[in-house]
Amino acid sequence: MKLTIERAALLKSLGHVQNVVERRNTIPILSNVKISAKDAKLGLNATDMDLDIIDGTACNVSEPGETTAPAHTLYDIVRKLPDGADVELDATAGDGKLVLRSGRSRFTLASLPPGEFPVMAGGDMPTQFALSAVQLKELIERTRFAISTEETRYYLNGIYLHAAENDGAVLRAVATDGHRLASAEVGLPDGASAMPGVIVPRKTVTELHKLIEETEGEIQVSLSDSKIQFSFDGVVLTSKLIDGTFPDYERVIPSGNDKELSVNRKQFSEAVDRVSAISTEKSRAVKMTLDKKAIVLSASSPENGSATDELETDYAGDKLEIGFNATYLLEITRQIEGDSMLLSMSDAASPTIISEQGDNSALYVLMPMRV
Repeated sequence: MKLTIERAALLKSLGHVQNVVERRNTIPILSNVKISAKDAKLGLNATDMDLDIIDGTACNVSEPGETTAPAHTLYDIVRKLPDGADVELDATAGDGKLVLRSGRSRFTLASLPPGEFPVMAGGDMPTQFALSAVQLKELIERTRFAISTEETRYYLNGIYLHAAENDGAVLRAVATDGHRLASAEVGLPDGASAMPGVIVPRKTVTELHKLIEETEGEIQVSLSDSKIQFSFDGVVLTSKLIDGTFPDYERVIPSGNDKELSVNRKQFSEAVDRVSAISTEKSRAVKMTLDKKAIVLSASSPENGSATDELETDYAGDKLEIGFNATYLLEITRQIEGDSMLLSMSDAASPTIISEQGDNSALYVLMPMRV
């Protein structure tokens, strides 16, 4: 294999794939990226056996073939080459080495046989549909903050993607860590009505979000009971799904919350942020006291003292005192794009529903805490 490619194009492709490669591997081949060259195209492939990314970009192929090279080392070398440089990758010597030349620089990297590289992208994926990049970004950005990091409840370590009903058929993404729940939806794409409910792992969600930041086009989605694949702009990301049952989340979304508060999102979040500064413990507890015409937000700690902040409101319900984790509350307010947000409450011990006023495509459920 021998090819020449512009440094920026190689760096972009390597950047897409090298994040998947773990820094420490017990299986040596998984530290490498597979490099293939044919038909004026460079193909790069990296995997950790759960997540697999293939990226293709144009190059000048002198001799088609394939090899492997240490992913992070190769990325660091290319990153440190000067802008505008041409890079030659040469594995024609047949000595198990990849030679990289650029200007007066020359690097020799140890290769492993490409035949040892695991193949993950195949298999039958009966469900196929297309989503716009904007829609997929929206589903991810509105929910990923609520993915659990607690490994014991592994089935919460991802986003639950499934077909649902809400004044029509929708594709819904849900994430929860037991303290808060985030749900977002878009219209159900053609071909998705028979899809199984799947849990997309946290690492896959993170890498997918980075990749789709750069695209505006359509994302082709293919899935089975055990795998999901996203294809766009020459990139193919294939991931195993979490093998578990996502809890019946609809049971934790309360239906009888009768105390409604409409509030300016920016003013509310700024007030929560201010009073939470006084709180030193991890929970950053904030108490919200609702009464006619005013909300009083307060926090206190033995070390720092106390703080209160007041906002005018048109709240018409009974007086209510309820406590929240300020960090969770602020994360939810950041997901709301409009000026006005709606909090639906029942009592100090029951979950609160938070949504954007006039937008039912996303909702958030937050468990209260004692203050």
